[in-house]
Amino acid sequence: MTQILGQFCINVRDIDRALEFWVGVCGLELQHRTEIPAAYEAVVQSPHGGSRMQLAQQREVADPDAPIDMGTAMWKLYVNSSDCKAVYERAVAAGCESVTPPQKLDRWPVTVAFVKDFDGYLIEFVEHDEGTREGVPDPKKVG
Repeated sequence: MTQILGQFCINVRDIDRALEFWVGVCGLELQHRTEIPAAYEAVVQSPHGGSRMQLAQQREVADPDAPIDMGTAMWKLYVNSSDCKAVYERAVAAGCESVTPPQKLDRWPVTVAFVKDFDGYLIEFVEHDEGTREGVPDPKKVG
């Protein structure tokens, strides 16, 4: 029996604004959009593989301008990048909140930066200085 992480779904306040971040800033591709009775949905993914992410704007919310209730379950979304500094700068220029500018870590051979996207999700941009581990697409080799 084999499992492979295929897709996860997050709630967003405005599907078009969320796509500005994930497609416009991060460079993921829009795979498809759909509407179901409960939500507007869009799926994004890198053309080079990795998991898909489904964005869902719920149709019936008490206050559509209220922040997403993050609760305590999710910590961050991790995005591998071929250029951590450039994607961080694009995110901040697009209006994302800077949390931590790009920095090389002493413990691991990576450069990381953190932003909060338009819905308040903590996004960690990671550039692997020595390549990714086996089975994980390396943005520096496929881009």
